[in-house]
This record gives sequence, C-alpha cells and structure tokens, in this order.
Amino acid sequence: MYAKLGLLEYARNQFDHMQYKDAPTWNSLISGYARCGKMEEAEKLFQLIPLKNVISWTTMISGYSQNGQYLDALNTFLSMVKEEGLEPNEVSVTSVLPACANLGALEIGERIEKYARRNGYLDNLFVCNALLELYSKCGKLDRAMQLFNEIRDRKNLCSWNSMMMCFAIHGRHEEALHLFRLMLREGMVPDSITFVAALMACTHGGKVAKGQELFASMKDKFGIIPRLEHYGCMVDLLGRKGKLNEAYNLIQTMPMKPDSVIWGTLLGACSFHCNVEVAEKAAEALFELEPWNSGNYVILSNIYASVKRWDGVAKLRKMMKGSQIIKAAGYSSIEEADQIHMFIVEDKSHPKSYEIYTVLENVYHEIMKSGDDIELDA
Repeated sequence: MYAKLGLLEYARNQFDHMQYKDAPTWNSLISGYARCGKMEEAEKLFQLIPLKNVISWTTMISGYSQNGQYLDALNTFLSMVKEEGLEPNEVSVTSVLPACANLGALEIGERIEKYARRNGYLDNLFVCNALLELYSKCGKLDRAMQLFNEIRDRKNLCSWNSMMMCFAIHGRHEEALHLFRLMLREGMVPDSITFVAALMACTHGGKVAKGQELFASMKDKFGIIPRLEHYGCMVDLLGRKGKLNEAYNLIQTMPMKPDSVIWGTLLGACSFHCNVEVAEKAAEALFELEPWNSGNYVILSNIYASVKRWDGVAKLRKMMKGSQIIKAAGYSSIEEADQIHMFIVEDKSHPKSYEIYTVLENVYHEIMKSGDDIELDA
C-alpha cells in the first residue's frame, strides 16, 4: 500500500522488517521504486529476489520503459526470454514494445508480434495499441493501418491517436485529418494527444488556417487547455510558412514558460528563411536556457554567415571559445542480431571496427566504380 502511494521510505521499512517476503511483496516494492523514477533502487532490489518470476521481470521491463530507459527495457526482456527461458505474458509484451518503437528495433518487434499472435495476445487492446506505436515510429504505415482495421470496433482513443500520429509524422496529413473527422463522427471525444497529432498533420501539410482553427477549437469547443506541445506545433506550423513574427508573438502570449524545444523550433525556422531579427531573439532565449548547447550558436552563426554578417559570426565564435563550449558528438544506432549498437562518427570502440571500416571502404570503392552520380560525405 505504501509503495503504491509513493511513500517508499515507509514501504521499505515495512519490507525490511518482514520475516517472510513472497513474490508479490518484492514486485510491489520494485514497482513503487519504478513509478517514482528510482530505477537504481529497483535494480538493487530486483537482484536480491531469490526466485524471480515473469511478473518480477515484467515489472523491471515496465519500469525501464516508463522512465525512458528503452535499451535497458529491451535487454531485460531478452534476458528473461533467452537466459531464464521464461515466456512473456501480455503485460511483458505491452511493456517492451514501446522500447522497440523508440529504439527502432523493428525486427525484434515483429518477432514479438508473431509470438503475441500465436498466444492470442492480440485480443488484448493494450497489445494492439503498443504494436500500432511500434509500426508508426518505425515508418511501417501500411502495416499499422492493417492492424488498425483489424481492431475493428474495439478501437479506443489511444488506437485513433496512434494511427493519426502515424500518418501525421510521416507526412500523410490528409489521411491524418480524415481520421480526425472520422473519429468525431463515430462519437469519440478527442484529448490533448489527439490535437498534437492533428496539429502536426497541419504542420506537415502547410495548413495554417486549419491549424489555427483546430488550436482555437481545443479550448472553445472541447474544453482542452493547450499545453506546451500544442504551442510547439503552432510555432512549427507558422515558422515553416515563414510567419516568423507571428510565431514569435504567439510564444509571447503563452501562459507557461517556453522551453528550449519551442525556441529551437523558431530558430530553425529563422535559419530556413534567413531572418536575423527573430533569430537573435530566439537565440538569446536559448543561450539562457541551455548555454552549454553548441548547436544553437552554430545555427545563429550560419544565419549571420548567410547574410554576410561576419561580425556576428566572429562574436559567436569568441563567445563559444570563452565559455569553452564544444560541439557534442551525435550518436546513431543500428539493430543487428537482437542487439542495438550505438556509435558516433569515426567510432573505433567496437571490437570489430577494423572489419567494419574495411567493408565500408570496399562498398565506397564499388559505388565509385559503378559511375553513379551519388553524393557521399566521406
């Protein structure tokens, strides 16, 4: 009870004084730590369980996923199956699929779907919705739509939102807005996530008027107070269409403090449209919010350079040097044989890096011999 209420000190004290601890007792406290974001404590407790069952493993997988530790969630799931030989239940599957979705681990996700189908888990709408998220984030739109239609009359708001988001983030804005109209006709009441998907569709479709109409209807028609992400969508929409002053004015009217994502979106739009005046305002806010982020300095410097403001470029370089700001390395990942490998440019930390670079060199030479007009960033 204490763990469910977030009173972890009381829960742990009671737990430590118990003479007999059964599996539900262990799992309950682990779940409590996970809900409060204390995954290190959850891990320590998990290692102490004398006999771990599927629920114990699933509690850890779920905790990792909920706290954004997707690689840990996936590795824990694979350890449960491969090393312990335990069969995942519906909750295990529902918990690990978001990790697959966010890591882009499509092959593993597809194998999990086959397992789920064999065991009848697709009768569970939570499993179906998790699969929709997987195929949406991995760009498998046709597969997502097939599954969406397979759910038929069992669809809930999460199903509609997932499918709308799938179309929206992949540029199929007309289909996303069609689904929005269809769900309203079927009597489904939208929530804040629905409007994120709808506004994203307007952004990718360049539909400023429609986006403004939907944004206004949130509060006026559905009683939904726009949140940070909705303002972010509107800033993106206006920025892409070159309405930079309008986007800046919208930010100024926000009832909450704009975050670095919103200011970064505006700065990116200024870069595309070469607007120095608004870019300087956005950059000033970003320098205050995240002074360590070299990317903001680089973008503003490029904007100055595009309009031949060399004094601005020199000033920014001096600021970066004085503050010892260095450009952070960007990581990429690749899925191979049930493993997610993380790497950076010219990374040689992998034990087979010599073989990898040899293959890449051979591929490069084969492309050059083919005579194709392909642009390479070697």
